[in-house]
Amino acid sequence: MSNATTPNIADREKVWLKVLSTYRKPDIGRSTFELAVTIVPFVLLWTAVWASMHVGFWPGLILMLPASGFLLRLFMLQHDCGHGSFFGRRRLDDWTGRMIGVLTLTPYDYWRRAHAEHHASAGNLDERGVGDITTLTVAEYHALTSRGQLAYRLYRHPLVMFGIGPAWLFLFKQRLPVGMMRSGALPWISTMATNVAILASGGLLVWAIGLAPLLLVHLPIVLIAGAAGVWLFYVQHQFEDTHWSRPPEWAFPHAAMHGASHYDLPRPLRWITGNIGMHHIHHLSSRVPFYRLPEVLRDYPELGDLGRITIRQSLSCVKLVLWDEGSSRLISFREASARPTTNP
Repeated sequence: MSNATTPNIADREKVWLKVLSTYRKPDIGRSTFELAVTIVPFVLLWTAVWASMHVGFWPGLILMLPASGFLLRLFMLQHDCGHGSFFGRRRLDDWTGRMIGVLTLTPYDYWRRAHAEHHASAGNLDERGVGDITTLTVAEYHALTSRGQLAYRLYRHPLVMFGIGPAWLFLFKQRLPVGMMRSGALPWISTMATNVAILASGGLLVWAIGLAPLLLVHLPIVLIAGAAGVWLFYVQHQFEDTHWSRPPEWAFPHAAMHGASHYDLPRPLRWITGNIGMHHIHHLSSRVPFYRLPEVLRDYPELGDLGRITIRQSLSCVKLVLWDEGSSRLISFREASARPTTNP
């Protein structure tokens, strides 16, 4: 890209920031409605899963899938609360997010701080590591020992990334403010308070229905929702046409628009995932409420083609595991082995 065209592109991307600012105002009535039509079906489905355990295995397993979907949607509402875009009132958003965090096993203030760092540094090769899926460059991978390369390969393996990983994240890692030991008291307070609330509500349910039924109902629902959530987060940034760079080339508007995907899902999946697939718009203006993101695409359909991937195309994203600075794209281990010295 020539220096003559760079300012023009940067100016156009800044214009989008101004355009999206007009969509940032939430509707409190709409937000309340979205919360109600998510939490009520979740509670009913959760109860139905528990009740079905007296009938047989398969009815409960089938009902777990929609229950997990609504728990995932609750996490998306918690996500909007973290950005201050759900009710648009900081205190109300924070306490709503904290209460949802008891169900999602996600300490709200701890997660919100990590996620804010992710938004501020997404696509910046010099600022990786907080709130991200670890992604090495080809040069960094080849500089590892054999043991280090094996560890990275295991980390990026689908069974670990979407199976063991969600279990580790939601059941263990989020029980302590890992990575934020020096970030003040709030991550600690948030995490410990969430743990206490989980234990208190869990204890009440154990008293009401027993320990085994609680574990057999809620844990699978959390793990299914967690796996789906990790998958969504993965394909939102780990796709073939994503963008990574180093300062001074890195710029927030460009990284937001080109480093996040438009995961073009069928309408029912868009609803259950809170339109999070419109991730490039969300990254460019995170204060836009999730239910207003479709308005942006309706009014500016040209944004729909940026980083667009379908479900079928997203399946191939799993093999994209290393950033090749030479070609400025994500590549597979096989491709990296064929060019061990391409990165500068």
